[in-house]
Amino acid sequence: MKEIDAGLVTSEVRRLVMEANYHLPKDVADALRKSKENEKWLLATDTLGRIIENAEIADTENVPMCQDTGMAVVFVEIGQEVHIAGGGLDDAINQGIREGYKDGLLRKSVVGDPLARKNTGDNTPGIIHYSIVPGDRLRIMVAPKGFGSENMSRLKMLKPSDGLQGVKDFVIETVELAGPNACPPLVVGVGIGGSFDKVTYIAKKALMRSLDECNPEPFYCDLENELLEKINSLGIGPQGFGGRTTALKVAIETFPTHIAGLPVAVNINCHATRHKEVIL
Repeated sequence: MKEIDAGLVTSEVRRLVMEANYHLPKDVADALRKSKENEKWLLATDTLGRIIENAEIADTENVPMCQDTGMAVVFVEIGQEVHIAGGGLDDAINQGIREGYKDGLLRKSVVGDPLARKNTGDNTPGIIHYSIVPGDRLRIMVAPKGFGSENMSRLKMLKPSDGLQGVKDFVIETVELAGPNACPPLVVGVGIGGSFDKVTYIAKKALMRSLDECNPEPFYCDLENELLEKINSLGIGPQGFGGRTTALKVAIETFPTHIAGLPVAVNINCHATRHKEVIL
């Protein structure tokens, strides 16, 4: 049995919260630069240049790349042989979020009640997803999720008869409806299968995958590429100013489902697809 102190979890989450908001992942930064090289529309090229410059300033000066520093989404993989000592894991993670948003001078965007709308003042609670896995490692991934893009995400319970074309139509329609509101170029996470709740989880988890990775199943890898091509042919472009770069990546995750259902979820992320992780 491996023992991990709750205080270490807190300090690591505090660090990840700040680093995720300051430093764009390399795969995302590289995709933005590549898109800029491939753009033909001058306004799109200029817009991508400004996005890249903004990310570089944030990286150099350790300041947030966006004023919406997000609601903290945390994916936790905890080994069966791990014991958290000195406190609860939920409490340790939320304390790390609390400290990270305070010490990092990050905007606090969480309200304690969805209708009363009173700010909690420390960006807690975070959204925490747990998976129990074999082994003695604790993997924590922090992903601040801004709501300009979250608000443009959608779920639809398709019928099996809607089939593949129904899935394609829903993904494209969702991006079209988002238009410039989700700060394109986008990363589009797609969940297919599972249940009403599971499909949204896997759609968001898809956003954590490196932009350099394709779905390991050839069929879904091809579908990712097809959807990306169709999305980029919409002409929405960076920040909605037109061009061929509406999205940087479509990432699909799937899960078995019921014979009577075909759930599909599209979780949209802006160009600032922020996430950092640690393994303890």
